[in-house]
Amino acid sequence: MSPSTPPAPRLGRELRATATLALPLVLGHVSTGLISFVDNVIAGHHGTRTLASVTVGTALLWLPMMVPIGTLIALTASVSQLDGAGRRGQIAPVFRQALWLGAGLGLLMFAFLSAVPLALGTFGIAADIVPGAVAFTHAVRWGVPALILFFCMRYLSEGLHWTLPTMLLGFGGLLVLGPLGWLLTFGIGPLPEMGAAGLGAASATVMWLQALAFAAYLARARRFAPLGLFARWEWPRWQVIGGLLGTGLPIGITVLMEGGLFIVTALLIARLGEVPAAAHQIAINVAALCFMVPMGLAEATTVRVGHALGAGDPHGVRRAVRAGYVIVLATQALSGLVLLLGHDAIVAVYTRDAAVATLASVLLLYAAAFQFPDGIQVMAAGALRGLRDTRVPMFLAAASYWGLGMSLGAWLGLYRGGGAPGMWAGLIVGLVAAAVLMGARLATRLHRLPPPVAAASSGTVTSGA
Repeated sequence: MSPSTPPAPRLGRELRATATLALPLVLGHVSTGLISFVDNVIAGHHGTRTLASVTVGTALLWLPMMVPIGTLIALTASVSQLDGAGRRGQIAPVFRQALWLGAGLGLLMFAFLSAVPLALGTFGIAADIVPGAVAFTHAVRWGVPALILFFCMRYLSEGLHWTLPTMLLGFGGLLVLGPLGWLLTFGIGPLPEMGAAGLGAASATVMWLQALAFAAYLARARRFAPLGLFARWEWPRWQVIGGLLGTGLPIGITVLMEGGLFIVTALLIARLGEVPAAAHQIAINVAALCFMVPMGLAEATTVRVGHALGAGDPHGVRRAVRAGYVIVLATQALSGLVLLLGHDAIVAVYTRDAAVATLASVLLLYAAAFQFPDGIQVMAAGALRGLRDTRVPMFLAAASYWGLGMSLGAWLGLYRGGGAPGMWAGLIVGLVAAAVLMGARLATRLHRLPPPVAAASSGTVTSGA
C-alpha cells in the first residue's frame, strides 16, 4: 500500500460499519435460504420422490430467477452512490423506474415458468420425478412477480444502509411458510394432500405477503418519507431503465453463471435417479445456507464501496474492500469447520433414507472444501459492483464457472462415472478459478482508482460500467 494509506483504527471503524450493515443482510439471506430448507425438510418427510421433484422444481425456479434478482442489484449501487454524493432527491425517480423494470421481468419469469416445465420429459429427467416437479413449478410461479418487486424494495432500502426490514420480513415469512407448507403438503381435515404442489402454493403465498408488507412499510415509515417514493405516478422512462439494465444485466448474468452452475448440476444429477438427486438437493441446500453469509457481506461491501465512490473517497473504497475480506475469511473458516465436523448430523435433519444420507454426507465434505474460494470470489464481485465494474466480471464468471467448472464436472461425473461427487469436484475447480480471476480484477481496479475530485464527478449513477 502507499504511504497515504489510512491508519489501522480507521479500518477498525470500517470493520464495525460493514459488520453492522451486513448482519441483517446475512440474516435476511439466511431466512430466504431457509425457505428452501423448510420446503426440503417437508418434502423429505413426505417422501424421497417428493424431495426429488422439489429439487428439480426449485432448480427450474431459481435458475432463471437469478437474472432479474441480479439485474436489480444495480439499484443498490445506484442508490448508495446517490446517497454518498448527497443527491437523495434523485433516488425516488430511479426507484420507480426499477419497479417498472421489476414488473416487466416478473411477467417474463411467469411466462417462462408456465412453459418450460412442460418440456421436462425431453431433458432426460427420470419420469417418476416429472409430475411433481411440474406441479411445484406451476404453483410457485404465481408468487414470482411479487418476489421480484420485493427485491426492488429490498435493494432500495439496503442502498440507504437500512437492512433491518430484509431480516424481519424474511423471518416473518418463515413463520407462515412452515405450518402452511406442512398443511398443504400433507393435508388435514378438508384440505387435500397436495404434495409438491402444496409446497409451491405455500411459497407463492409467502412471497406475496412479504412484498405487500414491504410496500406498506416503505409507504408509512418516517425514514423514507422525505424521499417521496410513492408520491407521484411515473410512466416508464426508457433511458433510466436502460441505464439500470446496462449496469445490472451483466450482474444478473454473472449471478446466473455461478448459481446456474449448481442448479444445472442438480438437473444433470437428476438423470442419475432419485437417490443422487435427493442427496444433491440436501447438500446444495446446506451449501446455499452457508453461502448466504458471504453473499450478505458482499452486498454490504457493495453499499460501502458505492457510498465511498459517490463521496469521492478512494481511501474509503479501499478500506471497505479490506474490511469485507477480513470478515469473509473469518466466516468462511467457521462454516468450513462446521461442515467438516458436523456433516452427518446436518444430513440427519433432512432425511431418514440411509442411501440418501450417506451420499449427502460425502457431498457436504466437498462443500467444506469450497468455502474459502466461494467466499473470496463473491466478495470480490460485490466490491466490483460497488465500483460499477460489471461487464468484465461477467466474462470472468463465464470462463470460470462454465468453461472450466461445468465442463470438468460433467466429464468427471457423467462420462467418467464419478456421479454426484465427480460433478462437485468440477464445481470446486470453477470456484477456485473465479476467486483468482475476480480477485485479480479487483486489485487492478483498486490500483487505478482516480483521485478524489475525479471520483466525485464521474458520470451518472444509472449508466453501465
